[in-house]
Amino acid sequence: MRCKGGVALALLAFAVCRADDERAQEHVTDEEVDRAVARGLAWIAKGQHPDGAFGDGQSQNASGIWALCGMAFLARGHVPGTEPYGPVVERIVTKLAEIQRDDGYLGGKEGKMYSHCIATLFLSEVSGMVRPELQAKIDRALPHALKIIIDAQKIEKDQNNRGGWRYQPDSRDSDFSCSGWALMALRSARLNGAQIPPEAIKSAVEYVLRRHDENQGCFGYTDRQSHAVTLTGAGILCLSLCGEHGNPAVGRAARFLMQKYEELPKQQYCFYGMYYAAQGLFQLGGNEWQTFSRWMYDTWIPKQKEEGYWDRNEQDRYYQTAMVVLAFTVPYRQLPIYQRDETVDEK
Repeated sequence: MRCKGGVALALLAFAVCRADDERAQEHVTDEEVDRAVARGLAWIAKGQHPDGAFGDGQSQNASGIWALCGMAFLARGHVPGTEPYGPVVERIVTKLAEIQRDDGYLGGKEGKMYSHCIATLFLSEVSGMVRPELQAKIDRALPHALKIIIDAQKIEKDQNNRGGWRYQPDSRDSDFSCSGWALMALRSARLNGAQIPPEAIKSAVEYVLRRHDENQGCFGYTDRQSHAVTLTGAGILCLSLCGEHGNPAVGRAARFLMQKYEELPKQQYCFYGMYYAAQGLFQLGGNEWQTFSRWMYDTWIPKQKEEGYWDRNEQDRYYQTAMVVLAFTVPYRQLPIYQRDETVDEK
């Protein structure tokens, strides 16, 4: 009897462990992703001021954050002229047009090229989606904003920094983070019909490749390894958007990122890195995207605050929430710049 009882207990324990394992293997559903995105966008919209800015503190004066919020709405298909969030996007367009300096700079009061490039990217992405009076504002603003980016790249720099961008239009050094946004802005504008010099894209791609460590497979910030977990997705994305899918650096970077993405929560700029990882790995598709996206949704949807935002003390809540929404909505394929090249084989 004692033996039979032991077997029964063992079977019961096995059944409990198996049930726990099955629950552990459950993943967030598509419906849950949609609800999380909807809650995040509702929270962002609630914080917009009548003039188009958001919240207070950093986000109130940061044109780049307004633009990221605008792209988050576009990424879910909330375009100008539609309810409930079309007016939110329109107010951002108007706000950016109002704060643009006479020389074309969109950096806002904080004055960083990061903000200028992100704002330029947003205006390029939303161009063609707005009513005529807003389109006229974009048509006036965008050429001058693009000229700022093109001229900043031409500033004399040493070989290591040539082709890139940094904090100010006249910076004589470069970093990969700012350069990624600048390159995306130029690429978006070119796809939208703007006359972007081919040599500007070519020089930027050459700069991106100089930030690549062939041995490790990663991309770095001002060298080849710093902030690698955060920025390697940016390397994949930038090269893919510029037609370099077959470059060996893309494959090396994908292998590095698939080994390291679970370290993103330990990084100073986790959501920034998650955004780039999502965009880059989606370009590759297949197992890389499926594995990463499952981890991303399973990890971060439970951490959404009850009010709808995300916050891990990574700068401003509007910035953080917009970046998470942009990462989550990659598969919706609403933003033109991030459309995946369907000639890339699925695995």
